[in-house]
Amino acid sequence: MNREIEASGIDHSGRWRMLALVAAAELLGMSLWFAATAVAAQLRQTWDLSVAAAGWLTTAVQLGFVAGTAGAAILNLADLVPARAYFAASALLAAAANATVIVCPGMREALVFRFLTGFFLAGVYPPGMKMIATWFRSYRGLAIGTVVGAISLGKATPYLVHAISTAGIAPVLGTASVGATLGALLVAAGYRDGPYPFPRRPFSWKLVATVVRHRETRLATSGYLGHMWELYAMWTWLPVFLGASFAARASAGHATPSERTLDWLSFGAIAIGSLGCVWGGWAAQKSGYARVVTWAMAASGGCSLAIGLVYGASAWILVPLAWCWGFFVVADSAQFSAMVTEVAPPHAVGTALTLQTSMGFLLTMLTIQLVPAIAAATGWRWAFAVLALGPAAGIAAIRRLSVPSRAP
Repeated sequence: MNREIEASGIDHSGRWRMLALVAAAELLGMSLWFAATAVAAQLRQTWDLSVAAAGWLTTAVQLGFVAGTAGAAILNLADLVPARAYFAASALLAAAANATVIVCPGMREALVFRFLTGFFLAGVYPPGMKMIATWFRSYRGLAIGTVVGAISLGKATPYLVHAISTAGIAPVLGTASVGATLGALLVAAGYRDGPYPFPRRPFSWKLVATVVRHRETRLATSGYLGHMWELYAMWTWLPVFLGASFAARASAGHATPSERTLDWLSFGAIAIGSLGCVWGGWAAQKSGYARVVTWAMAASGGCSLAIGLVYGASAWILVPLAWCWGFFVVADSAQFSAMVTEVAPPHAVGTALTLQTSMGFLLTMLTIQLVPAIAAATGWRWAFAVLALGPAAGIAAIRRLSVPSRAP
């Protein structure tokens, strides 16, 4: 039997199969993230919500995720609970919380269970990247990029379900919960840790000051914050922007895509980020983390400015730009985490990653609420322009950072 043995003598047989397994489980599990957002228009009608109020369906998940990651880090759950059990239990609990939204009588109750969905997804998203990293030392950037690509594709799947059948609230939310349950069973039945286990690196408030004072970690985290300023606001509101743009074109007497086609286009704009993540991992192997994140932020920031110029234009002009934005807006995501593991003090890597993630997702709550506020005041044409500030600040931070010229 052929076996993958590196010069070090470590057995890597099965690592590509394990990558496929973890990526599939992440895709299924992360379909919960935007499940309610994909049917936000229907929930708005059911509960008589404004556009801005519907944004809290995503913001609550962000807040729950922050609470979940911080709590898991402080309690050291990733070290105390085996990865397979931790992932599977978290995915099952997140699936149950998401499914409960179906029977919620109103927005207030739904927000509680959206918060819990995000809280439990903290045991699915970061652990999945750590799990696959135990199998890869070489090609780690590519492997993590593939997993993040699967996460991006998973977040787009509720729009796909809605597009295929013009499904209502219960089918979309229910399909996501069934998918997450299958992801849990997949990991429970087939996952095992690889030959590169991580040393115990618990979160410690005492190390926060160390991380904040460390210049390289601070700059890498600043770059990540610039990336997050843009990412989730774009993912949350691009479908609404596309719908508003098509409506503006229809008011001028032009033919526009149907609601079902809009769902397909929205799915594509988010799903194409999975290819961007794989590209980011591959490019980091060739050109290094700093160049890749700079290229991606420059492209995505440019798209956030340019898309307002084609508001109300033909779908043949608007959609390619939207999909280009979707490709680059997340292409650098995994590489920021990998960059922090390279530059942070070795004894503070766990704290650095936790701080980076918590700050980034907290920041997303601001821009998720900011974009519809701008749209309400000025219209959707220029609502995304403010997002370009994030990539600009991120690029400025990364240009001052010295990191290895090649990803390991």
